[in-house]
Amino acid sequence: MQTKSKLFFISKRNVDLFVKFILLFAALFTVAAIIIIIYTLVSESLSFFSHVSLNEFIFGTKWAALFDDRSFGTIPLLIGTLLTTSIALSLAIPLGIGSAAFLSEYASRDIRKIVKPIIEILAGIPTVVYGYFALYFITPNLRYFIPDLYAYNALSAGIAMGIMIVPTITTLTEDAFYLVPNSLKSAGYALGARKSIVILKIVIPYSISTIFATIILAMGRAIGETMIVTIAAGLKPTLTINPFESIMTMTAAIAQAATGDAPHGTLEYTSLFAVATYLFVIVALLNLISNYIRSKWEIKHD
Repeated sequence: MQTKSKLFFISKRNVDLFVKFILLFAALFTVAAIIIIIYTLVSESLSFFSHVSLNEFIFGTKWAALFDDRSFGTIPLLIGTLLTTSIALSLAIPLGIGSAAFLSEYASRDIRKIVKPIIEILAGIPTVVYGYFALYFITPNLRYFIPDLYAYNALSAGIAMGIMIVPTITTLTEDAFYLVPNSLKSAGYALGARKSIVILKIVIPYSISTIFATIILAMGRAIGETMIVTIAAGLKPTLTINPFESIMTMTAAIAQAATGDAPHGTLEYTSLFAVATYLFVIVALLNLISNYIRSKWEIKHD
């Protein structure tokens, strides 16, 4: 009997060690993948910056990577990226937080079972579908109100991106709302506050760190979106903040250079890695800011 117990203990310990090494391998594989990606981006970018100055790349106001008169200023790409992202966030933030408040505070269990899966389906729709949805549905309908709207424009792309990131904001914000102690909400109701006041004065302030971190996470998702802006916003690197015009984003510039028009090893080819590195740095900074806000503003529980 003792021998069987000892063998069972040894077998169980071996299983635990095996699971431990599998999980360790998964973690190390993720780290290795990030290191390889960074190495690839930086090595190709160094080749690009040996021909183009960093000052011209960061502060240049003209992008013409695939023309004879080449220019690699990323200001138009950055402005286009921020324009579509700001449009997306202006739509997604109120819709996402409002949906989260409805699901967590107003909706019954049966309604929540119906509404929440429908919202989450939006996250599973391929982004190429969103792109054509923006091009063939949003833009034609917007033209009833904005006759001068370009066929390819930042507004339609931003709206489609906003719809795409609504589930991200809704799901994470709803989870944060559920963590608000019932004692705090009950105290608000005991003082005679309406449910809307409890949400505005108690639920949202209590969850503000997670809400801000979620918004920054959604912002990073919008900045890195490729297919929607490539299809619906156009490929015209115009230095403009007019959402009715055609623009080019950083991801669209990468997609254009990666289609085969830029032969391997050329300056045009390495420019896509330089833009990708720039984009990677922006998204990494946003993630660091998100983590910092969550760690500093989060309400600590004893």
